Amino acid sequence: MPQHSFSPLTVGPHVVQPPVVLAPMAGITNAPFRTLCREFSGGKGLFVSEMITTRALVERNEKTMQLIHFDETEKPRSIQLYGVDPATVGKAVRMIAEEDLADHIDLNFGCPVPKVTRKGGGSALPYKRHLLRAILREAVSGAGDLPVTMKMRKGIDDDHITYLDAGRIAVEEGVTAIALHGRTAAQHYGGTADWSAIARLKEHVPEIPVLGNGDIWSAEDAVRMMRETGCDGVVVGRGCLGRPWLFGDLVGIFEGTQAPAAPSLREVAEVMVRHATLLGEWIGDEARGVIDFRKHVAWYLKGFAVGSEMRKRLAITSSLEELRGGLDELDLDQAWPVGADGPRGRTSGNNRVVLPDGWLKDPYDCAGVSEEAELDTSGG
Repeated sequence: MPQHSFSPLTVGPHVVQPPVVLAPMAGITNAPFRTLCREFSGGKGLFVSEMITTRALVERNEKTMQLIHFDETEKPRSIQLYGVDPATVGKAVRMIAEEDLADHIDLNFGCPVPKVTRKGGGSALPYKRHLLRAILREAVSGAGDLPVTMKMRKGIDDDHITYLDAGRIAVEEGVTAIALHGRTAAQHYGGTADWSAIARLKEHVPEIPVLGNGDIWSAEDAVRMMRETGCDGVVVGRGCLGRPWLFGDLVGIFEGTQAPAAPSLREVAEVMVRHATLLGEWIGDEARGVIDFRKHVAWYLKGFAVGSEMRKRLAITSSLEELRGGLDELDLDQAWPVGADGPRGRTSGNNRVVLPDGWLKDPYDCAGVSEEAELDTSGG
């Protein structure tokens, strides 16, 4: 297999080769899932925690403190923060730096879900240019030697595009790298990601690395995105749901080594049990771990010949014995299904973005951001 010659991705002092990043996904990219992805990649790449709210971190919320736990083998340790108040973001970042809680901080300005945008957070926030600048300034100042990156979308909708302004502000405030999801908040996860926006952002901010995100369903998609857009790396989100081995494929295509063969259902079942086991060990309760795993069942089994009744049964298991027993009843010799590499996860789109009253009147007015936008737990 030919090696694709792309430069390593640099995130501050950290060299990421191949230039592949696991996107933060709430309820998904916890320590167990990151462990699986890292195992398949041989430890190569950057694997980011799920989204952490800054207020919850500063207040040392018990659930949040568990979410920021990293395995000793995770290097570098990468945390994504969500916040809307510059002072609170600054406190959270200083806490991470002073207590050595992570090696890299990413800021979320891309979340499109209503519970976040209706308070002015996530993908709604970059519309308020001065507020965005104030948050980035506090974060970079508080981080010390830690690199600060940001993830964002094109804008709120096609009439309120923000990514070029936001990119320039990020460069001016010392952000180390930017990831762009090629969709607006209104699109959520529907339609097709606009990779041309990633190319425009790279041209607009040549000073720092730009990473592309959106519609990377295969290792070939990642290479194609980098060639078409000139971006410096890729961020993989929904494409790895139920497919943590995608990171092994990515390493193979970037390094020119032979990627492992697509797994049979028997091999997929083994990964499912391991995933559920890791969750139980992380939570400290086998049943709660298996229950948390339920959301992954449909993603792992996509495309395989598994009857609807068995799918339902596997999705309500509450012990490893039940999970193993159900899987053992399947035709485990099935090969990887044709077409199973395609889109997975949420695909809804063209939604009206829920915003605070008067949010769009003035892109420079910081008023109207509710304290309630700082949710007390991670989400989105």
